[in-house]
Amino acid sequence: MADVVVSELWRFPVKSMGGQRVDDVRVDRRGVHADRLWAVRDVEKGVTASARRIPALLGCSAAYVSDPGPGAGPGAVPEVSITLPDGTQCSSSDGAVHGLLSELAGREVRLVALPPADDTSQHRMSMADSLDNFRASQVRKDFGLGDTEELPDTSVFSTKDIITLARFSTPPGTFVDLAPVHVLSTASLASLAGGDAPHDVRRFRPNVLVDVGTADEDFPETSWVGGDVQIGSAALHVTIPTIRCVVATRPQPGLERDGRITRQLAERTNRFLGVYADVTRPGVIRVGDVVTVRSGRPPSAAQRVLSAVEKAATRQVQRVLEATVLREKG
Repeated sequence: MADVVVSELWRFPVKSMGGQRVDDVRVDRRGVHADRLWAVRDVEKGVTASARRIPALLGCSAAYVSDPGPGAGPGAVPEVSITLPDGTQCSSSDGAVHGLLSELAGREVRLVALPPADDTSQHRMSMADSLDNFRASQVRKDFGLGDTEELPDTSVFSTKDIITLARFSTPPGTFVDLAPVHVLSTASLASLAGGDAPHDVRRFRPNVLVDVGTADEDFPETSWVGGDVQIGSAALHVTIPTIRCVVATRPQPGLERDGRITRQLAERTNRFLGVYADVTRPGVIRVGDVVTVRSGRPPSAAQRVLSAVEKAATRQVQRVLEATVLREKG
């Protein structure tokens, strides 16, 4: 396989809105610097909103008014400018932004900044909303599935991941869905399309898009799970494949709705595309940087046992949540 290089870098100032292509990014434990420091809050439900439930957000794009300084982060969030689908622009410093977003969403919402890391007020969910997320009917809506289609395989999640997803709309200290960094390859975009033009990267919203050249695999980054990746001066540990909800099928500026993607994901990748990663060494990543992948060692017998125990514990947590949902429904 030819050298793997960084093709594109993306930063998303506001969760679920269009982001910015950048030439370089600094990454640390939280992920890409200044990524998703803003989000839209559903006032009625009291949760961080996403394009899964409020697809109109994808019609907006966001950009920082000036390049975020090194101190930008939780509790120190720089001003952002939002462009609405009709071209209207509004700043986070303008109180009118809440009304404009509420009109767009068709419900009362507010633009909120990421609070300090020890403040979980923007992340916690009520028990009712938490249980609702585990209802089969809601899961099917979130993934764009029909009544008879198989539910997503969530066995890749750790028990900690499942508990986090059950308690919080986003992990405390962040507005990301689950992990600090999201990596995707150009080969995966082409392979998923199955001979048609490769899917547009904007549908899948990665931080790092890599070009793998002539790949030996259709979805090469999947084999990086459990391994380590060095890019520029930064190092990442690849944790799990990225599970895909209905968001990738939805329209956004320059992209029409594409319902084929749900079927393609189900048939070709078991609804996964790209990978999530933790940052093990902070550093700077630039477009054109070579990506060095070190595969994870095969698990020992003890590690396989621990993995089996972890998966069993995860399934048990899921069963408890599902049983609670059924009792609440009854």
